[in-house]
Amino acid sequence: MIHLLKEKVVPVQIQDMLQEYENMIKIVVDIRRRFLSGGGEMHSDCESILLEDGSEQDDLWGANWHPNEQRIEFESLINIRPRLGNRNILIQDENLRKQVESVTREILGSVK
Repeated sequence: MIHLLKEKVVPVQIQDMLQEYENMIKIVVDIRRRFLSGGGEMHSDCESILLEDGSEQDDLWGANWHPNEQRIEFESLINIRPRLGNRNILIQDENLRKQVESVTREILGSVK
């Protein structure tokens, strides 16, 4: 199940988002508006939710959140954006990674 999260997540939402993958949640972070969507099978599903809510494509970056380990992986197919200088599934810009991590930890951190 995909959730649009604009404030701190609650444990039941984490469990909902873990339905697709047992130990990992696909997330897409809006670095400008400072919230995210998570859950579902593909990052593009989360991306669609944010776009429908008014997010701008250039502000959206995909990652994987591992709640049990409180760990983030900065990789997603939606991150391949040559015109923005990101030619890889990994977020290559350190500043962007820090922004994605900051929003992710604010909303998902410390909740399992």
